[in-house]
Amino acid sequence: MTDKISTPVKTKNLIENYGFSFKKSYGQNFIIDSNVLENIVKAAGITKEDFVIEIGPGIGSLTQFLAENAKKVTAVEIDKNLIPILSETMGGYDNFELINEDILKLDINALIAKNADGKKAKLAANLPYYITTPIIMGLLESHANIESMTVMVQKEVASRMQSKPKSKDYGALSVAVQFYCDAKLDFLVKPACFMPRPNVDSAVITLKLKEEPVKVKDRDLMFKIVKCAFGQRRKTLLNSLYNQGNFGIEKTEISLVLEKMGFNAKVRGEELSIEQFAALADEIYKIKR
Repeated sequence: MTDKISTPVKTKNLIENYGFSFKKSYGQNFIIDSNVLENIVKAAGITKEDFVIEIGPGIGSLTQFLAENAKKVTAVEIDKNLIPILSETMGGYDNFELINEDILKLDINALIAKNADGKKAKLAANLPYYITTPIIMGLLESHANIESMTVMVQKEVASRMQSKPKSKDYGALSVAVQFYCDAKLDFLVKPACFMPRPNVDSAVITLKLKEEPVKVKDRDLMFKIVKCAFGQRRKTLLNSLYNQGNFGIEKTEISLVLEKMGFNAKVRGEELSIEQFAALADEIYKIKR
């Protein structure tokens, strides 16, 4: 078992020894609290049967905990300056693999097929906050063979991901994530648990992928409707769909669809559940055909 590096002193020493400079463009904030790391592993439910993918391992603080609990860990790190540090901090683990690549360009399913013995992978990561949504949505939309994602994100983003209809944080991201996943907020993390300290509170959230996403005839149409619905939150859903949707159907037809679904003319997008957005998309799909 390798000595843990998740303390302020050890993290600082490693960074100084290698002359490493934090890159703002990569959103680098390393965790320096071992309790947080243990709780991430626990929330992810990682066992010796699991192949785990980590995005943005940094200097390996979380990676060490993952490697001690998983069958194999593959970490994907874009910053080549961190490779020598990871070679040192992860040198004692024979179940660890490092890929110096941009996660958005990596063939995740090929990686999983190679390493997971026919099973689904688990993902655990302290995600760069500036690119959280593209990473998560990219994985979901590419139908990556992943069982769950336990990720550290900005608290505000975590709140939006798991919000329900009629709440202030419910929006397009809530619908997009919950279309594919059951979202559970695990715990909150203060800025003092990182080096350097971020300017926001953080949260760990677990996204457990559904066996089947919500059923809808035309997924692209549904998400176009969702985008319109939350594009101008003060407008009624009827006006948003008619003014922004360019669906090629009359306003009266949209009004009749909403009425058929049991909604009044003043209903707004934030009142609809994901299943109702899917049903609305199916109705508009019929008219468009």
